[in-house]
Amino acid sequence: MLAKVISSAVLGIDAYKVEVEADITPQLPAFATVGLPDGAVKESKERVQSAIKNSEFIFPNKKVTINLAPADIRKEGSAFDLPMAIGILAATGQIMRETFDDLVMLGELSLDGTLKPIPGVLPMAMNIHKNGIRGMIVPRENASEAAMAEGLEVYPVGSLREAVAFLEDERLVAPFKIDMKAVFNTARQYTIDFAEVKGQESTKRALEIAAAGGHNIILVGPPGSGKTMLARRLPTILPDMTLEEALETTKIHSVAGILPADTPLIATRTFRSPHHTISDAGLIGGGRIPRPGEVSLSHNGVLFLDELPEFRKDVLEMLRQPLEDGFVTISRAMTSLTYPCKLMLAAAMNPCPCGYYGDITHECSCTPVQMQKYHSRISGPLLDRIDIHIEVPAVKYKELADTTLAEKSELIRERVNAARQHQHERFAGHKHIHCNAHMESKDIRDFCPLDEKSHDLLRTAIGRLGLSARAYDRIIKVARTIADIDGIANIQAAHIGEAIQYRSLDRNLWMN
Repeated sequence: MLAKVISSAVLGIDAYKVEVEADITPQLPAFATVGLPDGAVKESKERVQSAIKNSEFIFPNKKVTINLAPADIRKEGSAFDLPMAIGILAATGQIMRETFDDLVMLGELSLDGTLKPIPGVLPMAMNIHKNGIRGMIVPRENASEAAMAEGLEVYPVGSLREAVAFLEDERLVAPFKIDMKAVFNTARQYTIDFAEVKGQESTKRALEIAAAGGHNIILVGPPGSGKTMLARRLPTILPDMTLEEALETTKIHSVAGILPADTPLIATRTFRSPHHTISDAGLIGGGRIPRPGEVSLSHNGVLFLDELPEFRKDVLEMLRQPLEDGFVTISRAMTSLTYPCKLMLAAAMNPCPCGYYGDITHECSCTPVQMQKYHSRISGPLLDRIDIHIEVPAVKYKELADTTLAEKSELIRERVNAARQHQHERFAGHKHIHCNAHMESKDIRDFCPLDEKSHDLLRTAIGRLGLSARAYDRIIKVARTIADIDGIANIQAAHIGEAIQYRSLDRNLWMN
């Protein structure tokens, strides 16, 4: 007897259909799984066999062959347990149903037949709906995530027995419904706010400019000055997420298996802050079974690297291509996977190894050689991709004791949204430019004309302050963003002057 059940699997962050074929032949008892299964799929035979017996069904005392098609793509994970069990029961005549082509089945089986949640359900659900399949059977814990694919009938079940009962009488389980707009609006709330930060007005201004133009930023200041606190609130002033961005971000977290059970949709800008001991595979992605790295988990959000010089130099250098391209490609012998990573990089560091260079309340104990060695851990090409360098001074007691609430993130975000709207109108028709930070040299010439006064100021800054040539484009792009925040069509000298202040980590200026 032969039975075919439809399932699904994930490749990268996209899903594809998998046909699970179960064949029962009257030979010596055996259980074979073919179709490039990995270790977890091969072990499913033990789970499936025990689940069938403990659910009071009969496991055939014959040869069982399971084929996972297409056979040229490696299958991973435990999501095929349920379709395998259903296929075996259908092939042995224990399910009174002829076809299963209109339903996709997913789920990991416990030995007692209960269903456990699996990762990657959202991309599978979206692919199923796109291919015109009516619905899917999923574990109860995955129902709200799967329901994010509008127009798809989602049937949550808790065990193999419930799944069989539903297949014999679909009236036993009602389709799971969810109000996507209500979930989206509820999930857009942040739990932290810029109003909680005392003082640091100049740093807040720099972060607002970074958010408005999508510029990467680095915060330089002594320990305890609030660099991390400020960076954690950067996502709260980024432009509001669209539903499309929310779904794309949720897909990545779902594939990585880190989507919280009570969060079917991620509608706030993500903030990822990996430790400086992270490996290159942890940051960029990869591994024996490729998984998204921190750069992809930061997609549409912020990647924060605290104590930037403490990261391994080879790990930092791997950031250059993802920051430039907005995606990362992981190549293996069998396949090549691409993960999106359009993110804002925020970094923080001390001004010197001891942390107190330039601090009027503490004496710096570092020698010039130690300082140069410390700063040389950040390469020029990486620093070239950071538009804004801002010095964060220690907070004064007067500011700490002030009980007046600072400006809320919501008000700052309104100005950021307005500035981004100017950029969307300006770059309409240029698909490679989404904000000012994405402009290349030719785009700067087209969209950022300077008057004579601005040219003179920029020429003086590069000549007298020792600014590097790579700082030229960065200054103009940041000045363009400042003009957008002010609602001014043309860049003025005042905008150039403020943008020049945000190059304090440029090598020559810092050593002077």
